[in-house]
Amino acid sequence: MNKGNPWALLPFVVFLCLFIGSGIVLDDFYAFPVIVAITLASIVALAMNRNETFTEKVERFCKGAGNSNVMLMVIIFLLAGAFAETAKGMGAVDATVNFALSAIPPQLLIVGLFIIACFISLAMGTSVGTIVALAPIGVGIADQTELSIALILASIIGGAMFGDNLSFISDTTITATRTQGAEMKDKFKVNFWIVLPAAIVTCIILAVLTAGQTAVITVGDFDWVKMIPYLFVILFAIIGFNVFIVLACGIGLAALVGLVDGSYAGMDIVQSIATGMANMYEMAFLAMLIAGMVKLIKHNGGIDYILYITTRNIKTKKDAEFAMAGLVSVTDLSTANNTIAILIAGPLVKNIATQYDIEPRKSASIIDIFSCAVQGLIPYGAQFLVAAGVAGISPILMLQYSFYPVLIAICGVIAILIGYPRHKTA
Repeated sequence: MNKGNPWALLPFVVFLCLFIGSGIVLDDFYAFPVIVAITLASIVALAMNRNETFTEKVERFCKGAGNSNVMLMVIIFLLAGAFAETAKGMGAVDATVNFALSAIPPQLLIVGLFIIACFISLAMGTSVGTIVALAPIGVGIADQTELSIALILASIIGGAMFGDNLSFISDTTITATRTQGAEMKDKFKVNFWIVLPAAIVTCIILAVLTAGQTAVITVGDFDWVKMIPYLFVILFAIIGFNVFIVLACGIGLAALVGLVDGSYAGMDIVQSIATGMANMYEMAFLAMLIAGMVKLIKHNGGIDYILYITTRNIKTKKDAEFAMAGLVSVTDLSTANNTIAILIAGPLVKNIATQYDIEPRKSASIIDIFSCAVQGLIPYGAQFLVAAGVAGISPILMLQYSFYPVLIAICGVIAILIGYPRHKTA
């Protein structure tokens, strides 16, 4: 096996030093813009390898950034952003939250909050957006009961990570499937049956811990029609319709509902679509810059070196799958962002999957599950910081109640050990 060139990894080192170093120094892992960190790292990659002209290196960088899979990923990012914002603008989020709250028995409020967070994050495709919507409700419940606010918010974060891991419009799902060449519906089916036991056990744990506690929640008015765009996208994506068609129709359906009920007027729809796409610009450019940088690192031997280090002790397919899980987990610990972790580790995982004949649906599920598990457990991640900011507590306090992220990691390990899913036969 080619041992590669460890010096070719210098751009990765620069990126991690800038991103993690600034987070430690400034006590804020989001103070240093990640787009600037990856740009500086890309410049370092372009400055390496004196055997090629700068023009040749720029050409290679652009070929990596403009890879067809990367461009497909970018387009899906933009459509997903447009759908999420258009649906949110016509009141789909509030309608979904109020509908779910109205259906929850008072004695199962925390279990209900977890389930609501699961559904909303599945529909919206964003864990942070789900936490922003539900955290104030969680704080209100804590004020009316003797329940720990840390327990309540940790439950919301757990539910938010459920959808972040599974949603068809989640940037983690989009990135995992595109980097592995998997179909979204195939990845969803594999992923869902792995994490479902974790969600069920989480509900049981929360029900036991909160037994006997009730609270009165003021539920706002809602119109179930506003939930239709979410249900449409989830249903037709699971059926297997092309994701471009599903998202485009979802945008149109959300716009139509908004026009009919008066939520939108004239150019408001166009503005919402533009805002949603703009919200995804950073992720789109990150995908291109990381792909370009990885192309240069691979040409210089850096990827071969990582593969040599991570696979030299691999003897079986299970070993390879654990290597994938470890690779994306360490990357997420380093970057505090599960999408970026998948963007970075994805190409490496794809090489391992190809070498050991691991199906794309399985490798995509592994990197999505373990990146979300780690992201749901790091107190310096955006999810913990947002929830802690709403409640005015330390993110560390929520760690002891982070049941779901731990359980999906356990379920992920079990799936690897039992060889689920079975390899498709031709």
